[in-house]
Amino acid sequence: MTKRFRDISIRQLRALAAVAASGSITAAALKLRLTQPAVTLQLRNLQGLAGLPLIQRTGDGMVLTDAGREVLALSERIEAAMAACATSLDMMAGKTGGRISIGAVSTAKYFVPFAISAFAKLHPKIEILLTVGNREETIAGLRSYDLDIAIMGRPPAGIDMDVNLIGDHPHVIIAPSDHRLAGKARLSMSDLGGETFLTREPGSGTRGLMEQLFESAGLRATIGMEMDSNETIKQAVMAGLGIAFISAHTVATELEQRRLVMLDVIGLPIIRQWFVLNRKDKVLLPPAQAMRAFLAAQGAQFLPATETGKSAPVRRKSRSRAAL
Repeated sequence: MTKRFRDISIRQLRALAAVAASGSITAAALKLRLTQPAVTLQLRNLQGLAGLPLIQRTGDGMVLTDAGREVLALSERIEAAMAACATSLDMMAGKTGGRISIGAVSTAKYFVPFAISAFAKLHPKIEILLTVGNREETIAGLRSYDLDIAIMGRPPAGIDMDVNLIGDHPHVIIAPSDHRLAGKARLSMSDLGGETFLTREPGSGTRGLMEQLFESAGLRATIGMEMDSNETIKQAVMAGLGIAFISAHTVATELEQRRLVMLDVIGLPIIRQWFVLNRKDKVLLPPAQAMRAFLAAQGAQFLPATETGKSAPVRRKSRSRAAL
């Protein structure tokens, strides 16, 4: 009997539930939009699979036996599980919510939270998980399929990606405001030959770009300290421990407040780009698709304003108005 009972159907359970609720096969048939013989057949088959009487006739109509109430409880649990599953699928489809896993290289943390905030106001029921790391860590998240989308510069090699441009990403050389080269125009790279550079750790995109810059200039950079945080580099430069090649977006506030200066070096700033990207072979559900489209269409307005003259993002006050 146990093995046969596994063959019950949703139609049979719903027929039983309709009879239990209405007290008659006629009313159950109307509720289910079936004929009376069809409901009777479903009940007969269900009772045969159960091996016990499920319904009995009384003067007050048809009522469930103890076995019938046990099967009805099963029906209610199944209906509840199906409703919960449907809700979860709706959330995944972005109808009522959902979840997005975003990776961002650490330099992107100066604008990505503002973009996420604006998106969240448009889609308040979508859960957004943001993971910030260096370039290698972010690429690892893409390789493992843990990330839906990533915000970074140069797309990773060896992974087939869908890539959408966000905006320009300038890189500059910064120094303390009282540095001997501050305010001097048209410096050459050779003028920096004796300077000590504070830099990001190997594996950082900024570190790789700096190494390319010095290699193309035929110079060897004197590395004073390696740091895994742009914030630490900024503080160290302000303390006079050296100068740094860094994303202009990480120092926009300090440059505006004159706590740091941008050295006027020929060939700088180096302009790279910010991209939002995802693996082509990873299925993106509608919430992640919506975030990708949002960043591609509106992400540039959240980039910090810089003084490089080669990008003109809107300042944060304007961004706040645009996000509402």
